[in-house]
Amino acid sequence: MTGRANQKLRTRTAIRQAAAELMRTGREITMPEVARAALVSEATAYRYFPDLASLLQEAMVGELPSPAEALASVADSVDPVERVAAATEHLLRLVLAYEGATRAMIAATITRPAAAAEARPALRVGLIDHALAPLADTLGATAPAALAQLKSGLAVVVSAEALFTLTDLCRLPPEDAIATAVHTATALTRGVLQQHADTQHADTQHADV
Repeated sequence: MTGRANQKLRTRTAIRQAAAELMRTGREITMPEVARAALVSEATAYRYFPDLASLLQEAMVGELPSPAEALASVADSVDPVERVAAATEHLLRLVLAYEGATRAMIAATITRPAAAAEARPALRVGLIDHALAPLADTLGATAPAALAQLKSGLAVVVSAEALFTLTDLCRLPPEDAIATAVHTATALTRGVLQQHADTQHADTQHADV
C-alpha cells in the first residue's frame, strides 16, 4: 500500500475506534463528538462515513456477541419460554449498555428508513431465531405459520423500541422495564405453545371419533 493509502486506512480506523469507544459509554453519540475523539474534522469523518448510522454499523463489528454466545446460559435448555426470557433480557441489557448508539440508530432509521434500515444490526432477529430453535421440528413442522407469527410478535417485544417505550413513556425504571418486557415475551410464547397444544389435542380427539 502507498503512504497515502496507509494514511487513509489509519484515519478510517481512528474514526471507527473512536465511535466504538464512545458507544461503550452508553452516552449520546454524534458525528462531531466522534470526530473530536478521533482528532479529525467533522468534514473528514463524513468523507469516510456518509452518516452516523453507517459509522455505528461498522463500529459494532466485533463488539456484540453472536446469538449462541448470548444464550450460552440456556444452551442446554429446550424450553422455548426459558430461552425467550434469556434472549429478551440479554438484548435489553445490551440496549442499555449501548443506549446512545441505539437511539442514534433508531433515529436514523426513522428519518431515512430506506438508507438506514440496512445499517441496523437486527440483533433481535438472530436472538429470537436462536431462542426458538427447539421448535423447528415441532411447531415449525406442524404449524409453520404459527411459528412465523410468534417470531413477528416477539420482534415487537424483544426490541429497543419496546424498552424505550417503557422507560420514556411509561416512566418505568430500567430494571422494571426489562422485567415487564421479559414477562410479556414469555407470556406470548407460552400462549402460542398452549394454543398449539390445545389444537393438537382437539385434532387427536376428532380423529378418534
